[in-house]
Amino acid sequence: MKLSGLLGRTNHELPGVVGVARVDRRSGDLLRRLSPGDVAVLDHVDIDRRTAEALVHAGVAGVVNASPSISGRFPNLGPELLVEAGVPLVDGVGTAVLREIRDGAKLRLHDGGVFVGEKEVARGVQQTAESIADAMIGAKAGMAAQLEAFSANTIEFLRRERSLILDGVGVPEVFVPIRDRQVLVVAGGPRHAEELRKLRKYIREYRPVLIGVDAGADTLHDAGFKPDVIVGDPDAIGTETLKSGSEVVVPAQTDGHAPGLERIQDLGIGAVTFPATGNAEDLALLLAEANGASLVVTVGLQAGLREFLDRGNSGSTPSTFLTRLKLGNKLVDGHAVATLHRSRVSLGLITLLVLAAVVAMVAALAVSGVGQVYVDLAADAFRSVVDWFRGLFA
Repeated sequence: MKLSGLLGRTNHELPGVVGVARVDRRSGDLLRRLSPGDVAVLDHVDIDRRTAEALVHAGVAGVVNASPSISGRFPNLGPELLVEAGVPLVDGVGTAVLREIRDGAKLRLHDGGVFVGEKEVARGVQQTAESIADAMIGAKAGMAAQLEAFSANTIEFLRRERSLILDGVGVPEVFVPIRDRQVLVVAGGPRHAEELRKLRKYIREYRPVLIGVDAGADTLHDAGFKPDVIVGDPDAIGTETLKSGSEVVVPAQTDGHAPGLERIQDLGIGAVTFPATGNAEDLALLLAEANGASLVVTVGLQAGLREFLDRGNSGSTPSTFLTRLKLGNKLVDGHAVATLHRSRVSLGLITLLVLAAVVAMVAALAVSGVGQVYVDLAADAFRSVVDWFRGLFA
């Protein structure tokens, strides 16, 4: 069972999932206030992948959306991700719920109903994998209009940020040496922790610069790696992770305001700001490219057609598209690296060589009549060598 389900499961006889309500019309403000086991009450038409990932990362017990989570304009990815993670999603309950549900109230979600105690205060549609699949079929009809909007937004973004994209103007310098080194950028995309585990051999062999983006920084830290650079909103990153990073880069709005900067100052951690309209993932890629990375490997950064359209009219969509054009052939997906990367000498061959050497030594000792004690010592040594190689290639 998913963690969110364990946190939200009620022990009472009433069925459903229970959690403390966190209510906010603005998704960004709400995400900064969530704790594990909360029920997020928001008003978000077409929940996108990034918002859904943040909700799952926060460990919410459920989500109540005043608006349709899939409006049909385009096939957005957020609802599917929430349902796959085991987070109940009650959809389209109406905007009155934002006034009627008090922040901090104890909510219960069951079969499309939203309850405070035994009183039903709102009702919508509880999304399932089947209902989302049906809605996505209809939503694909809106892709043409979204592509037209995407093209217009890309031209506008390039006019506004052309000096950043084309010349790297405004990209902060970092003290970590990046020039002519490989860089691994880890963001909090789907299955990013699993992808990172598959890259352990690559990290051990090439020792790339490690850049953690938002939840990806926590994933690096939890996996036993020390992020060289952390990029993202400090309010969404764990304290121990922030303290473990060599450098922290905080995305700032064009007016200079940087969310989460106060927390960094309270922790006594040095940080630099990166004023731009792009998202944290794009800024991390631009940071690596501008500082001379020879290759940039990504984990948790998906940028296919569905991901571009998933962001709708968001200003970050053209940023993502143009950033990837900027990096060109320097940009490599981590899944491809894990698939192609192979150790130069296989574990099986090394084990056979060690076995042959030990067998020859044991035979020599046996023939020479030195004694059984030396044979036992040789066998113990062989087992130790095999265990060491297993640990090396684990």
